Amino acid sequence: MTNPAEAEIKETVQANDVVLFMKGTSSMPQCGFSSRVAGVLNYMGVEYKDIDVLADENIRQGIKDFSDWPTIPQLYVKGEFVGGCDIITEMTISGELDTLLTDKGVAFDADAANKIREANQG
Repeated sequence: MTNPAEAEIKETVQANDVVLFMKGTSSMPQCGFSSRVAGVLNYMGVEYKDIDVLADENIRQGIKDFSDWPTIPQLYVKGEFVGGCDIITEMTISGELDTLLTDKGVAFDADAANKIREANQG
């Protein structure tokens, strides 16, 4: 643990079923990638904790070290790193995100998830 924020990150990830480390907040995203992932979660009705990495440089660097993943946003479900924007987008469209949330016991709106897939076909 080189970064003092890593203990705080670990605690946050373990204490919340779904955590999104993002630039900005769920209601005011500060980058397109964060906005896309927050938008998917919001639309699907997933309850999650948003952590604004821009508010704390230690968290911003710490989360990259913690996950060994270089980019923000980062989504965690039940303590496990799931991925960033591209991975979450792919998982949403393929239905893998629904399966993951279901397997982990995280509530979401399946109809909304289906609408996202319908909108992204073709």
